[in-house]
Amino acid sequence: MPTGEPTVRSLVISMRAQFSFSQIWVNTMTMSGKESLSAELFAFIRQPNFPCVGAKSALGREQIVSIEASDMRCSADDARIVASIHAFVRSYESEKKMFTSFAVIFEKPLRLSEAEFEAHLWARLRALNKMDAERFAWSEEVSDDPASPDFGFSMGGRAFFVVGLHPGASRAARRTPRPTIVFNLHEQFQDLRARGQYHRIKDAILDRDEKVNGSINPMIAEHGQESEARQYSGREVGEDWRCPFAGADD
Repeated sequence: MPTGEPTVRSLVISMRAQFSFSQIWVNTMTMSGKESLSAELFAFIRQPNFPCVGAKSALGREQIVSIEASDMRCSADDARIVASIHAFVRSYESEKKMFTSFAVIFEKPLRLSEAEFEAHLWARLRALNKMDAERFAWSEEVSDDPASPDFGFSMGGRAFFVVGLHPGASRAARRTPRPTIVFNLHEQFQDLRARGQYHRIKDAILDRDEKVNGSINPMIAEHGQESEARQYSGREVGEDWRCPFAGADD
């Protein structure tokens, strides 16, 4: 763990990184009795009024895989994060379980404006993409152009919809105890559409979110209508917003 404290339980995935064995831990308590960053996130999701029923389903099935990192503003944990996401992708490809997500939970900083969080979010995504591109091409499921309505983020050859969460978020559903980046597989959204479940789940989330916030999130849009990059940080942005990500070929 980045905190240097050993954990007690719930080893979710063991995977071989490029140089050594690495481990992803979830829902743990440290030996000192201090609640782990993962446990903080999961307690947040368990709240009765938390609107995302997909996240609740993933947590209930013990299918949110998390890795804890130190400071969102620096690159110290980037290599470990990339290796862990690659392991997550391999695990998903072998089992194809519905409602599974990968979360990177940072210990700090705790006080960021929405604009500051957005800047750090994209800085981390740029750094992760640079490392990922050494081994994997951009997923063919989505565009690598952040201005395209078909854009999606890519790691390990798989397309992801990214959700940024942090204590300074204006919407309650995004206001987690720690800065967090969640990676949700695009393929799972397509599977839900194929099963005829996507719009039912989406409508339930929007309804719950409106009850919590008093309004529907104005940034919500269907994939293919406008770039999903506009939604990643959770900050409300205007039509003149430009994504601080150059794309895979730049």
